[in-house]
Amino acid sequence: MPRKGMKTLNWFSPKHSSASDMNSPSTSPFSSPSRFAFSPSRPSFSEAVIDRTIEMAEQMITKWDPDTTTFAKVTSLFYENRKEAKDFIKYVNNLHKAMHFHASENSRSDKLVRAQSLMQIAMKRLQKEFYQILSINRALLDPESISTVSSRTSISTRSSTSEFNIEDDDIDNRVAIAGESISEVEDISNVVMADLRLIAECMISSGYTKECLQIYKVIRKSIIDEGIYRLGVEKLSSSQVHKMDWEVMDLKINDWLNAVNVAMKTLFDGERILCDHVFASSDAIRESCFTEISKDGAMILFSFPEIVAKNSKKSPEKVFRMLDMYTSIVEHWTEIETTFSFDSESAIRSQAMTSLVKLGESIRMALAEFETALQKESSKTTVAGGGIHPLTIDAMNYIILLADYSYVLSDILGESPPPAKSSLPESYFGMADSDESPAPVISLRFAWLILILLCKLDGKAKHYKDASLAYLFLANNLRYIVVKVRSSNLKYLLGENWISKQEGKIKKFASNYEQLGWSHVIQSLPREPNSSISPQQVKEIFKRFNSSFEQAHRKQSLYVVPNSKLRDDLKVSIARKILPAYREFYNIHRDTIAKERHSSHVIKYSPEDLAHYLSDLFFGPIESGSSSSVESSPSRTIPSQLQ
Repeated sequence: MPRKGMKTLNWFSPKHSSASDMNSPSTSPFSSPSRFAFSPSRPSFSEAVIDRTIEMAEQMITKWDPDTTTFAKVTSLFYENRKEAKDFIKYVNNLHKAMHFHASENSRSDKLVRAQSLMQIAMKRLQKEFYQILSINRALLDPESISTVSSRTSISTRSSTSEFNIEDDDIDNRVAIAGESISEVEDISNVVMADLRLIAECMISSGYTKECLQIYKVIRKSIIDEGIYRLGVEKLSSSQVHKMDWEVMDLKINDWLNAVNVAMKTLFDGERILCDHVFASSDAIRESCFTEISKDGAMILFSFPEIVAKNSKKSPEKVFRMLDMYTSIVEHWTEIETTFSFDSESAIRSQAMTSLVKLGESIRMALAEFETALQKESSKTTVAGGGIHPLTIDAMNYIILLADYSYVLSDILGESPPPAKSSLPESYFGMADSDESPAPVISLRFAWLILILLCKLDGKAKHYKDASLAYLFLANNLRYIVVKVRSSNLKYLLGENWISKQEGKIKKFASNYEQLGWSHVIQSLPREPNSSISPQQVKEIFKRFNSSFEQAHRKQSLYVVPNSKLRDDLKVSIARKILPAYREFYNIHRDTIAKERHSSHVIKYSPEDLAHYLSDLFFGPIESGSSSSVESSPSRTIPSQLQ
């Protein structure tokens, strides 16, 4: 009979007998006339080998029985002697197969009882080893470390077989080399994970699944729960959230945003990788184990946004924190579905989705409140010099910040009806740069908010007693809006067509301002300066021009145009209308007046003087803060007049 492979327990099965035995007419080689002169009272050859296997297993198992020797009690088998640990596992596996043989032959056999007793001792040893490896190597088995290792190399390919197939020499060599490289920790982590998987598969195959999982769940669940706590996430009740000051809640939301990123990319991901590796032999065990250790922490994590959305006081300024949480869940949704993919984890996925729904509802409500507040804003105070109204600054800052969330807002507002076409000018429905496709709903939403703002500004312009200043006010504020649109995501939402149309309106406002503010100055000069005019008429024209210009300049010097381009455009336009006509008249008739007494009272300004005076326009009084106020960056606050 071939001897090679006799120590592998597959050869202990009766069907693996010699070729001559298999040719025997008897149905069983153990009942056939023995060619080896076995007497009926003597054990069969296979039975003898099994008995020998039990004896060999007993020597190894009793050596490491923690209840019999101090050495075994205080020493770790896997740390003390890796080759012996490998042999220990093989002996336990062989013992388990031997038990199956005796159970099939005689379930009341003394040998079976003896084997069962040895198995209990072996399992006690392996439980101790399993617990020690998990406890001592908490740092090496940290979820972040496991995720890092997994991202660089596939753990499953390093130890993919159920046998302990990492040779001791290979491990020693690898660890020695790793000591000189940055991958030392990663390699040791892989060895530790291979040990855990080896022990787990041995215990599970031996019928000690419950004991193995109990140890694993207790230790690893504590790591997840502790990780969630250290990330600053705690279970809150509805009443706690409702009573909490917003400043405190804002800090907790910030902690949660950081926690979600860490939890999904390292904590839960690392635990899933470790669990999948250690219990790779059974999908059911992997699912049960990971669900039990992760469910509580995941439910606390993903229930937080729902509780905040349902119980925090609603206000437009808080919408950004809601959007931050909504965005975070959306960005991690693929990871949520991948990490918590088991059927038993459907409650976790459902909780994350519920939080999305509740956040969406809260966001829609906050946006509706902002729109209502904007429509109801009714202050009648005018801005000195026709500068930028605080409402324009605050509302645009708010809308610009909203535009940064246009991607998720498209999803949140997707089911809400867009503004009625009757509420928007016809031009607003051709905002898309393509004439063939209508503007997206999200674009119409932002256009609608800006239209409300423009309507409010039209109303505020009517409070100016000077019509020219009213038009300058409209030009200033619309220019501010267009500049903000161009420098933000609103540019892509509203499109170039929308911007071009608003710039056309700015030009009209500016033209109206010039007409009303400077036309009387222009009209004070004759259309034909070369025509025959008496000296007296020349004097009257100069006096009339001086009076008109001084009146206009006195008034206009109080006006402000914060935008440098609009300011320069206005000054250039006014100068082109006044200076050429005045210069021509001045050059023709200056000598006539210069001959008379007190000519300086008549010709007060040279063309260069006028240019200088015009260049000083639109900066407003020195104490004016309009110019600086428009330079502030968007802030996540709602103006007092919109609250």
